Amino acid sequence: MENFENIIIGSGQAGTPLAFKLSSKGQTVAFIEKEHYGGTCLNTGCTPTKAYVASARRIWEARHGDALGIYIPEGASANLHNIKKRKDALIKGSVDGIADSIKKNDKITAFHGEARFTGNKEVFVNGKTLTAERIFINVGGRPRIPEEYRSAGPLTNKSILELTELPEHLVVVGGGYIGLEFGQMFARFGSKVTIVERGNRIISKEDEDVSQAIQEALEADGVDFRLKANCMAARRLDNGKVEVTVDCDSGEPTVVGTHVLLAIGRDPNADLLDLEKTGVETDKKGFIKVSETLETNVKGIFAMGDCNGQGAFTHTSYNDFQIVDNQLFGDGSRTLSDRITTYGLFVDPPLGRVGMTLAEAKEKGKKILTSTRPMSKVARAREKGETRGLMRVVVDADSEKILGASILGTGGDEIIQGITNLMYAGSSYKVLRDSVQIHPTVSELLPTLLEGLE
Repeated sequence: MENFENIIIGSGQAGTPLAFKLSSKGQTVAFIEKEHYGGTCLNTGCTPTKAYVASARRIWEARHGDALGIYIPEGASANLHNIKKRKDALIKGSVDGIADSIKKNDKITAFHGEARFTGNKEVFVNGKTLTAERIFINVGGRPRIPEEYRSAGPLTNKSILELTELPEHLVVVGGGYIGLEFGQMFARFGSKVTIVERGNRIISKEDEDVSQAIQEALEADGVDFRLKANCMAARRLDNGKVEVTVDCDSGEPTVVGTHVLLAIGRDPNADLLDLEKTGVETDKKGFIKVSETLETNVKGIFAMGDCNGQGAFTHTSYNDFQIVDNQLFGDGSRTLSDRITTYGLFVDPPLGRVGMTLAEAKEKGKKILTSTRPMSKVARAREKGETRGLMRVVVDADSEKILGASILGTGGDEIIQGITNLMYAGSSYKVLRDSVQIHPTVSELLPTLLEGLE
């Protein structure tokens, strides 16, 4: 049995910075990772997918020069082997950087293997039992693969990034954020793409007109949609193709493609840890229950990142680290309730989101002011030839504080940050309304948007 001051299970965007912070305070750390340093974001999430999105954008530009008066000879095509090679190099540089830093740190002891609890504050890995008064769980999640899809050998967000040849026809099951990003990028690469969604519209968490605008943008890239699907399943045919059962109200009852990507959600990896040996509680979906300071019901055991169900993004995982850091070494003022929900959907045009949607604000019965403007009203968007999308802001009429915003359009994933900052400052919307913005930019419509509140 080896004793440490801290054990960290998982090297995601919370566990890795915490390991270095604890070591900088002179504390010993057992750092356990079963696969690759960096977690989902670095290896199978943000870094690789945004590299693919960039490649997809480049080929789109090569095919649409005529809209801006530029003649580009035909012949642009995607080389998936080289796209993957570039992605792998980006990941390797970051993973190697983490590994080198760990090797040079005499307070961090790395263990490569799958960890399981064997008792209270006891973790078993690679034939050794480790103990510590503080244990931090940062094990992330994995793609959900229901039994009715397994025989088809579906791709996931991880395995699809290992392909070196383009699918002839990619069927994406799931019209959520992951499915939409992959659907558009592979359509731009040259695959035929069909997205199958159980609901009556894609990304149903967003306002209906936002969902519709995104669907239209992907349809312009050649993506087909089959909505209102039910009795969904998939099977491998004798000819090697895959058949996805749709059974919609209209259209063919099945979709046959060469590949199927399953993008219907993710499950937490907490069930792999034998948590029952510690008494740590999970909810009905398998997420580890945590307090406002990310501590579980067992004192000294914390859960950070996707496995605690408090966020499914890199930025929320890193914020989990910031909360724990503040609780351990700061003034203890930072908690989960401080966090404002914000995220991006990295299709083209991208969606930047913060706070409530208009529908959510109405459901809560708040007295609200709102304003919506199409991106076609933005001079810079017209100049760039990218006028798809809209801007919307929702304001509390009594407090004058912004409740939420949706920016769908060119630069939307960056522009949303200004609104997020104002919300964290707790300031009136009038601060932004009365500001002077640079012309010509997309952001300059924000004051005009706020002047039109009704």
